[in-house]
Amino acid sequence: MAISYTRSYDHILDDLSRALTTVPQFYEAFEMEEADWRELTEGEREVCVRTLADDLFYLLGSEPSAEVGLGTAEYDSGHAIIKITADTQLVHVIALRE
Repeated sequence: MAISYTRSYDHILDDLSRALTTVPQFYEAFEMEEADWRELTEGEREVCVRTLADDLFYLLGSEPSAEVGLGTAEYDSGHAIIKITADTQLVHVIALRE
C-alpha cells in the first residue's frame, strides 16, 4: 500500500514537520535525549524534523500507524489525510489532496 496524494509533496512535508514538533519527545525517533536535541542548531533541527517527516510519510505507506515520541501518526486513506496525535487534546490533520 502506498500513500495516495495529489497535493505538493513539499507542502505535505511542511505540514508534517510542523505537526511533529508539537509531539512530546518526538526527538526520541532519532535516539536523542532532550539535552542532545537542544544542542543542535536550528538548521540542524530543521533537517532532522524534515527527514523524520519524509521517513514517516513512507512508513505510513506500508504501516497504517506509527508511534512518534509520545504521540502517534496515522494514515487515513479513506479521507486522504495523515493524523498526527500530539496528545489527547491536540490532533493535526494533514490533507493529502488539494
